[in-house]
Amino acid sequence: MVMVKTQLQHAHDGEITEAMERVAKRENREAAMVRDQVAAGRAVIPNNPAHESLDPAVIGREFATKVNANIGSSRAAETTDAQLQKLRTAVQFGADTVMDLSTAGDLRAIRAAVLSESPIPVGTVPIYEAQERTTAADGLTTDRLFDVIREQARQGVDYMTIHAGILAEHLSLTHERQTGIVSRGGSILARWMDRTGRQNPLYNEFETLCDVFAKHDVTVSLGDGLRPGCLADAGDEAQLAELHTLGELTQTARARGVQVMVEGPGHVPLDQVAWNVEREQEICDGAPFYVLGPLVTDIAPGYDHIASAIGATQAAQAGAAMLCYVTSKEHLGIPETEDVREALAAYRIAAHAADVAAGHPGARDWDDALSQARYEFDWSRQFELAVDPARAREYHSQTHPNGDVGDGRFCSMCGVEFCAMRIDQDRQGQPDIGETNETAGQADAGTANHRAGESILPDTDAAEVNRPPIGTQERICPISANRTSPDEDPEKPDQFAEE
Repeated sequence: MVMVKTQLQHAHDGEITEAMERVAKRENREAAMVRDQVAAGRAVIPNNPAHESLDPAVIGREFATKVNANIGSSRAAETTDAQLQKLRTAVQFGADTVMDLSTAGDLRAIRAAVLSESPIPVGTVPIYEAQERTTAADGLTTDRLFDVIREQARQGVDYMTIHAGILAEHLSLTHERQTGIVSRGGSILARWMDRTGRQNPLYNEFETLCDVFAKHDVTVSLGDGLRPGCLADAGDEAQLAELHTLGELTQTARARGVQVMVEGPGHVPLDQVAWNVEREQEICDGAPFYVLGPLVTDIAPGYDHIASAIGATQAAQAGAAMLCYVTSKEHLGIPETEDVREALAAYRIAAHAADVAAGHPGARDWDDALSQARYEFDWSRQFELAVDPARAREYHSQTHPNGDVGDGRFCSMCGVEFCAMRIDQDRQGQPDIGETNETAGQADAGTANHRAGESILPDTDAAEVNRPPIGTQERICPISANRTSPDEDPEKPDQFAEE
């Protein structure tokens, strides 16, 4: 059997892989720099070879901040078509990775369809499927859980959230919490440990688990099963106890050639966000930090995408490598495609704002290009450079007197007489800047060329992740029909018996 060599193992051996070359090009960095960051465990490239439609991305604090979009079925919405529509929306509006968190329907079929269409890394939380296959609440077994992990790895999943850090001795620390255990995976494992009196099997057999991940080059995302679910519980003893365990598991995974990132807290007061990132970096030896939100207030049902984007910006500036978006439906219901669009806009703004503040190479070039177009009243170029071009164009046209996005040195907010930029240009004797289409020929050659579609952005150091317009990752590739069927893999954990 041909054994897969992980990106981490390649990097340790001083080798630069095709995936490293690709992400280096996207980030405008040297491939050797990418290799060194992966070798040090400061960055990961989720890149399961079985995911044949993948265009890989790098996740690490030295690179542009990435954004993950969660999709998935539930009893209320379990069709494959619905999940594919969410995937397409996520890709169109700029997600860097997507997590399939499906809990209902034909989970294998949904995941296969997502993997076949997704050009971005796909993550999962395998305990959801293991629990879904269980009829009795206490029927979850380690055999079933490990079988699911193996099947998903063979299918092509690029990274998996594994709640291996929540231990039996941690559970009593949650009893005084205001909201207890809010992680689905964490709560399932806590119930199992209470009922069986046994330790978390994902922790006990973590080395065996790492061997599965290494075989398929699946990146392990160490889940925060004890993350705080409200401000009152943030930074408590339970959260920090689990974090120290995750630091231990980080070293174990790396020693077995497995790429690893660490997941962070959900609800955190604004003044504690940076502290949380710094603690994770210290305890987990600089492993990429993947944060959900964090939500900086608990009062925003229906607007949690805003409450969390505030915390996400702070976390990314402090060094978080990837942000998991929160939609406006958080705590309320399953997101629909429009919720995915709104959340991605909020989180791409948060990620980009943090990259600008952190001084990532080329990050502000996007802003400067849009500002130039705005001052020139180049409406088409403004829309093209916007995070959500269709939304910007829609809002401008709704109240424009002519409804013509390419007409006029004003918008309906100020009108002709009170447009500050038009007044300033006229004051400086620049009446030709941003004239209507009929008078655009009066502009100098540089401005005319810019209007003709020659963006200043491609000539800068801006990373591809700062690409305008959005939706450039639309490559759809069918996944190979020749992959090994889950039923053909002889690997089975003999040491695990049915409980």
